[in-house]
Amino acid sequence: QVQLVESGGGLVQAGGFLRLSCAASGISFRLNVMGWYRQAPGKQRELVATITNFDTTNYADSVKGRFTISRDNAKNTVYLQMNSLKPEDTGVYYCNGNSGRGNSWGQGTQVTVSS
Repeated sequence: QVQLVESGGGLVQAGGFLRLSCAASGISFRLNVMGWYRQAPGKQRELVATITNFDTTNYADSVKGRFTISRDNAKNTVYLQMNSLKPEDTGVYYCNGNSGRGNSWGQGTQVTVSS
């Protein structure tokens, strides 16, 4: 039974910061590429960042230099540190795990950045 549970979302002022967490269970965490996606109101879900089982990271251009993805394999948890937040970062953030056979998704956590 696969379960990804996000936490850490909330309402912040522009320029502020948040740290999202995703606790994984029911998957072989160390074999999964983990990622964060987000979906703004009325827009398509987009990739924010990924981290492989070898700790290689990739970021969307819009968040480079501001967001940092990391993972703790001992805790089966992936994090997204979000700094210098902008109103355009607002959306529902989803945790994703991919083993090469398919994707697993969390329920999402709301991030709202006010101007």
